[in-house]
Amino acid sequence: MVADLRARPARGRAADLSAESMPGPIIPLGLYVHVPWCARKCPYCDFNSQPVRGPIDWEPYVAALLPDLDLDLHLAGARPLDSIFIGGGTPSLLPGAAIRRLLTGVRERLDWSADIEITLEANPGTADAAHFAAYREAGVNRLSIGIQSFDARQLSALGRIHGPEEAVGAVLLARRAGFDNLNLDLMFGLPRQDPASALTDVEAALGLVPEHLSYYQLTVEPNTPFERSPPALPDDEVLDEIQTGGQRLLAAAGLAQYEVSAHARPGRQCRHNLNYWEFGDYLGIGAGAHAKLTLGPARVERRWRLRDPARFLARAGTPAALAGRRMLGTSDLMFEFALNALRLRNGVSAALYEARTGLPRAGLAAPLAQARSRGLVDPDTTWLRASPFGYRFLNDLVALFLDGDAPAGGLRALAAGDSAAGRFEPGLAFTDSSVNPG
Repeated sequence: MVADLRARPARGRAADLSAESMPGPIIPLGLYVHVPWCARKCPYCDFNSQPVRGPIDWEPYVAALLPDLDLDLHLAGARPLDSIFIGGGTPSLLPGAAIRRLLTGVRERLDWSADIEITLEANPGTADAAHFAAYREAGVNRLSIGIQSFDARQLSALGRIHGPEEAVGAVLLARRAGFDNLNLDLMFGLPRQDPASALTDVEAALGLVPEHLSYYQLTVEPNTPFERSPPALPDDEVLDEIQTGGQRLLAAAGLAQYEVSAHARPGRQCRHNLNYWEFGDYLGIGAGAHAKLTLGPARVERRWRLRDPARFLARAGTPAALAGRRMLGTSDLMFEFALNALRLRNGVSAALYEARTGLPRAGLAAPLAQARSRGLVDPDTTWLRASPFGYRFLNDLVALFLDGDAPAGGLRALAAGDSAAGRFEPGLAFTDSSVNPG
């Protein structure tokens, strides 16, 4: 039986705040929870993760997450949580009891939307029938499974701990546990990959009939083994053939592209990541987690936790757990909004810019005029959307919204094909460990 955590009234400080205390339009709220451990560090990974051997002493960490949430609880106002994303690292290393304790504690502190989306990331190499069943019973209703490839040689080159059989087995276990909403992560542009083998991967993924598929390019990130010893990757011409061929297969199978790397069946878009791309708010708890919170009109703050788990544990629940915080300036707000919103295939209403940043829409006039003169955006002035041509050259389009005071590193995240504020953006001033491929 699935735990009905929504049956109880919200408690804690947030429950005492009124909707009127929130400035302007109510901005959606999500929660990101970071689990910093993994079974093995992959050579391409620059997420905040640490390999462990043997069982994880999870109880002190989960116990620390709730006081960490208390630290920012007053910033939630009376808003319910629309989504929770438990990412890592490898959250599927944790037992069901850990996830139940976490979600129960969150529910005691914050109200939830009636149809809240709760995602947990799982590695096929740690897939376990009992764990999956326990996650479902605890309230998790969406799994994001990091398959990356169905080719045994590629999985070995990527440092993954699973093989093709485990990848398929993880999906079957998830279905048996009652999950009817699955994301599969699939990478392309792998070492020496040709179009035929890449499309074989896509066909294998489609054979498992996922509701959502994150299809993103392998990129060589700073301070990773792949940067120190780069693999032989496909050239741009081959990459274009792989990407367009894969997207064609996905569309034909009913998985429509709604974001640069995200494809979903109708009604199965990742609500948590949509909130990032639409410049909503989110709390972030756990080692290295980031948050983005609106404090008032044109007052948006990004804050982030200490990355090291031991240091985080020693300070959780106190202001010392914060590694930094940054109030976004006007140029930051314009750039970051465009960076995120333009990733969406259908874009967003221009009115959303005012609602989410607190800035007048007129501030977009100059960069939009340049973009329209180059055919990079839709001519509809009430909508912020890349044209088909502009969607192929998002770096060039987004650069038009960048002035000298905004963080230029954002364009690297765009090129990577993963979510713009994703977890391989931790070195960027505006990005975080909180957005995930699926």
